[in-house]
Amino acid sequence: MPVRIKTGPQIDRMRVPCRKLGQIFDALGEMIRPGVSTFEIDAEGERLIREAGGVPNFLHYEGYPASICVSVNEEVVHGIPRKDRILKEGDIVSLDAGMVIGGWHSDAARTYPVGNVSEADAALIAAAEESFFAGLAYARAGHTLYEISAAIGGWAKAHGYGVVRDLTGHGIGRALHEDPVIPNYAQKTKGVLLVPGMTLAIEPMLTAGGEEVAWLDDGWTVVTRDGAKASHYENTVLITEDDPEILTLPGNAAARGGEAAE
Repeated sequence: MPVRIKTGPQIDRMRVPCRKLGQIFDALGEMIRPGVSTFEIDAEGERLIREAGGVPNFLHYEGYPASICVSVNEEVVHGIPRKDRILKEGDIVSLDAGMVIGGWHSDAARTYPVGNVSEADAALIAAAEESFFAGLAYARAGHTLYEISAAIGGWAKAHGYGVVRDLTGHGIGRALHEDPVIPNYAQKTKGVLLVPGMTLAIEPMLTAGGEEVAWLDDGWTVVTRDGAKASHYENTVLITEDDPEILTLPGNAAARGGEAAE
């Protein structure tokens, strides 16, 4: 299907759930500490989403049973919150969430340290974010989609991290998942030309080991096959006439991508 281009008024409406989602992530980040259950994180996330006037778009999506994906250590994405899954000192935890307001969706993810973590784990958390911004430099009108993919994967490889290939980013707007699919590694083709009005959920998923993943018996939780820890960072991004706009960062009007390398 063709990539859906949003008009100015549509983008203004989409900014609302995106901005509020960014603020909710700030609040959830404050509660990440040893002794907190993944169930508590999910409950607070759903409360904040509904308090903000939204609906959690992950809840019951294709059967997913929670509002916030809470993935710990070797869990890459889609971890199901549980009362008996208690965060411990030295864990890392990835939160992935979205909300819909007025028919427009948002989607973002962050990875947090739980208490004091190792230098290697802190670097892994930072790496997913840094690879996102490496890709964001190419999220500009006139570039092509897979330049973003190649930049993310190239940055990760150059810094010694594995890139999960079985999971991708995606378009977003009236639906949580729209075209195009956005891999996090180089492709053999250039992909679609980026034009103003495209809204993309760009989400690198990196590991401290290999790229292979597996699905647990719950049908949702994705883990690294080698047990290495994983980090996830995602934002909803708008392609503009100028710099890309990160819609899911608080104060997003000033959150712009840098120039792409020539």
